Amino acid sequence: MLLKSNLDEAQTGKRISAKGYAVANKDDTFKPFSFTRHALGENDILIEILYAGICHSDIHSARSEWHEGIYPMVPGHEIAGKVVAVGSKVSKFQVGDYAGVGCMVNSCGECAACKASNEQFCENGKMVLTYDCKDCFHNDEPTFGGYSNNIVVSEKFAIKVPKDAPLDKVAPLLCAGITTYSPLKFSKIKKGDKVGVAGFGGLGVMALKYAIKMGAEVSVFARNENKKQEALRLGAKALYTTDKLDSIKERFDFIISTIPTRYDPMSYINLLKNGGEMAIVGLPPSGESIETDMTRLVFQANKKVYGSLIGGIKETQEMLDFSLEHRIYPETEIIRADEINMAYENLTNGKAKFRYVIDMGSLES
Repeated sequence: MLLKSNLDEAQTGKRISAKGYAVANKDDTFKPFSFTRHALGENDILIEILYAGICHSDIHSARSEWHEGIYPMVPGHEIAGKVVAVGSKVSKFQVGDYAGVGCMVNSCGECAACKASNEQFCENGKMVLTYDCKDCFHNDEPTFGGYSNNIVVSEKFAIKVPKDAPLDKVAPLLCAGITTYSPLKFSKIKKGDKVGVAGFGGLGVMALKYAIKMGAEVSVFARNENKKQEALRLGAKALYTTDKLDSIKERFDFIISTIPTRYDPMSYINLLKNGGEMAIVGLPPSGESIETDMTRLVFQANKKVYGSLIGGIKETQEMLDFSLEHRIYPETEIIRADEINMAYENLTNGKAKFRYVIDMGSLES
């Protein structure tokens, strides 16, 4: 719950007090945490966070599985809430509007990538992540994410959300949505294409839904058949288990891998048609990726493999508009803020059904 003092702080140019849940080190569990955010600038908005999605990237970051994290750490880059204060030069938002924040909160705005609305590839190295990052625009102070009651962000990096949108389902779209939407658009998926989705967690579900809406025939690859009925219910043609990849006769125009653990990408590259493409969006922990003998790629010639990060702010807005228009939402389960540790445990052990979303209104005053 946002405090009245936050509005006073915003109006008087003071740092914004905040509270949330944080880990103190990679082996810690989440506990209540009080901190401050930078003051509201003339181009900034103050958002009362209402919902925050839990992404598998949050787990990797909190546990320093990609790199040594910045602690204390407040994760969360799937944020939806209400604008409660605006800077003097803000034109995109008004108090009372709904807004979303995704994986980044700033960039240089001057390089070719930024000018092309690809801020995630800022060529000057000034893309600022929503959490676990030094904010070069605010004295290198660490950024804190969405497992909290508020966030201060430049209006340029906030996504406009209609007031009738389901905010609990909008929040996960700011990462799970754009992460899968962007490569599907990049590879120009169209009606009749055969698409494979490797990994059927939060990202995989969104990839399936988007690809089907784009007209593709979609199959899912998963570790077991536990989610087969769910995949078929959502429109998948088939679900293949990963222990039987070698026996699959079907060939695909496009495969998107959302797998966040150790696996061999060549197992999927083998399933591409001549001229097919594979996008890799899942990131295993550091040291768990498999090194591929380049000769294996030579013998799978005329196939394209690329990595995809997220999308720029313009494409993220496009994704959200597309999702709302076609009612494409993640499969979610709403939890209280004091249930984050449970959610991490379930996600790590594969017990989670799909996307956990934290009701930040449950944060204790």
